[in-house]
Amino acid sequence: MANYEVVVPKLGESVIEATITKWLKNEGELIQEDEPIVEIATDKVDSEIPSLVAGKLIKKLFAEGDLVPVGTVFALIDTTDGNAAIADQKQVVEKQSEDSCRAEPTIAALSSNPLAAALPDIQPSHSSESFSGTRFYSPLVRSIALQENIAFSELDEIPGTGKDDRLTKQDVLNYLKDRQQGIKPIEHKVQSAVESAPVLAPQTIQQIVPGEDRMVEMDRIRQLIATHMVKSVQTSAHVTSFQEADMTRVVQWREKNKDAFQKRENEKLTFTPVFIDAIAKAVRDFPMVNVSVDGTKVIIHKNVNIGMAVSLPNFNLIVPVIRNAHEKSLLGLVKAVNDLAQRARISKLVPDEISGGTISLTNLGSFGTLMGTPIINQPQTAIVAVGAIKKRAVVIETPDGDTIAIRPIMMMSVTYDHRVIDGALGGQFLNRVVQYLETFDNNQPI
Repeated sequence: MANYEVVVPKLGESVIEATITKWLKNEGELIQEDEPIVEIATDKVDSEIPSLVAGKLIKKLFAEGDLVPVGTVFALIDTTDGNAAIADQKQVVEKQSEDSCRAEPTIAALSSNPLAAALPDIQPSHSSESFSGTRFYSPLVRSIALQENIAFSELDEIPGTGKDDRLTKQDVLNYLKDRQQGIKPIEHKVQSAVESAPVLAPQTIQQIVPGEDRMVEMDRIRQLIATHMVKSVQTSAHVTSFQEADMTRVVQWREKNKDAFQKRENEKLTFTPVFIDAIAKAVRDFPMVNVSVDGTKVIIHKNVNIGMAVSLPNFNLIVPVIRNAHEKSLLGLVKAVNDLAQRARISKLVPDEISGGTISLTNLGSFGTLMGTPIINQPQTAIVAVGAIKKRAVVIETPDGDTIAIRPIMMMSVTYDHRVIDGALGGQFLNRVVQYLETFDNNQPI
């Protein structure tokens, strides 16, 4: 017996472990080369790990919910005669496809057939079409649908349990069974969601829930965020400094360019790229805020990789990273910000795009908040927060004397790790960010 060890691959810079969220194959099932075996999660991004060989899955070394270090063996595949077995089963499916023209298989036959239980969703199709609208259907799914007279419009209503709502063989078989019992697809989707919900460890503090209240479990992302935030507070000595910024020049520039930019690029022109540009410049002036801590050593990062907090539709949070922000033009930052924010909200980011940040920005003003004290995104040592831009009466100092004017004012803060950044450095850094915003060239093109 030749066993192949399947390991958790490198999933991005600084990613050292992953959580197994769902096994896609059971022990004893045949696996094709490049076919997904398991779904995993790192911090906030879900991925599938494919098999690099064909064979039979003989051993799962970890269960769903387990945390597995990168490079660790998590499954064993017998490759002795895996290719021969899969080839034999392909011949069986081709013969069944020919026979299906003369006799329609029953649901029970599909469920009990060892081929349907073991063969992955890559069988020859009865149609050249793989998509209905924007949804992909594998050849085996389409083969079963053809045999059971399931139209594409009916397939579209079946909830998928695969990656990105992919419809699997088992989803179709479950649907056929449910259809016989009169269960609608939406009812099956709710049941599947309940069965696959993550299980949290019991709380150490007993909670009393009155009858009119209700208790719900955190989803997996919220659990990860909770753990990450608590760990950050326990790791770093958090200190926050505040300062006001006169946003007159930035506001004037955006008002002058946003409509033409929208028409030309079909994208919104927001304030966020301007904030990132100012932070990147200030980091180059004060490189000791662009550091991380390793025990008693300080790692000074050469590149300025700015994490940008993005709020998701489900009220969770993800922080994609704009790499080498100090080397990008303002237009390049606008493109990067819009692209990452859009893909973050539809769960299309890859692990590398949420790792490797050296400093972060969170825009609290987009929700009307005036100021805030954010928690540092470990292993970084600083995070900048910007509040809502509000018109206020402020004192303007001029050579001819002081005057009162109405200006768009924004509160800013920087939270930093006092283990390596003192108040003087944190204050000077924040002051430099404000200077770059207040002296912004409002005549520059975009």
